[in-house]
Amino acid sequence: MSEPGNAPDGRLRVLVVTAGHSFEAEPFFAIFDADSGISWEGAEQPDAMALFGPDQVGTWDAIVMYDMPGIKFVAGESVFIDPPEDFQRRFLAMLDAGQGFVFLHHAMSAWPSWPAYADIIGARFHYTPGDLHGRRWPDSGYHFDVTHHVWLTNPDHPICQGVPDGFELTDELYLVPILEDTLTPLIRTDAPMTADHFYSAALAIKKRYRDRTGWTHPPVSPLLGWVKTAGRSPVAYLQPGHGPTAYANPNYRKLVGNAIRWAASPAAHQWAQSASHPAPGGPG
Repeated sequence: MSEPGNAPDGRLRVLVVTAGHSFEAEPFFAIFDADSGISWEGAEQPDAMALFGPDQVGTWDAIVMYDMPGIKFVAGESVFIDPPEDFQRRFLAMLDAGQGFVFLHHAMSAWPSWPAYADIIGARFHYTPGDLHGRRWPDSGYHFDVTHHVWLTNPDHPICQGVPDGFELTDELYLVPILEDTLTPLIRTDAPMTADHFYSAALAIKKRYRDRTGWTHPPVSPLLGWVKTAGRSPVAYLQPGHGPTAYANPNYRKLVGNAIRWAASPAAHQWAQSASHPAPGGPG
């Protein structure tokens, strides 16, 4: 790992990866424009895959993932696309070499046919029923424009510094399985995480929006954010971040900025290396 602050003016250099899921670009990128401590550049999938590999470690102090490759919606059905095996190898080797990552919102849904990706992030959004760690799960739930309170579960963590406990946020929530035994919790919601408060993702693909007819899902953890390791890399995930209301929320911006700084920090890398194990999975 190179020392943070690669930019000539001392700011952190950040790569922001997008594409695969629609979003309002101008208000989203305004999060990074408004942060005077970073110098950022963008890359879109699939071209962004060429930027992953152990030889790229240190090019950016942190990489922010807001992409969703590996899935397309055709005639009301989900079509999964396997990540190229060379990309899988290079990504896992990058994690083993030590690169700070921040995953946001729908990045949880990327590469659904690659089991290792859920282990890297710590959860998975299922657009169709699927398996995760030997358990069969129904398609995941979503609910747009939920006004809820975000509570800190680990207020002493650097990502939570300067963030008030119990701030209000209006954003999309997910009902998804979370691999709680692999991560360190940071934030949670006070919203009820049960199927009767969410809608079916599989029905939404069929353009049956805000519909849960015949669908159910087990209750899940209220966690909205966490940190973990993948290989020798520090990884942060923040579930909020669907649209402009969240993007403009100063407390959400603070969490994102803190997550970038944490992922770039020597302390986070030392933590990841001390707890490291090989990056999960492999090509296949």
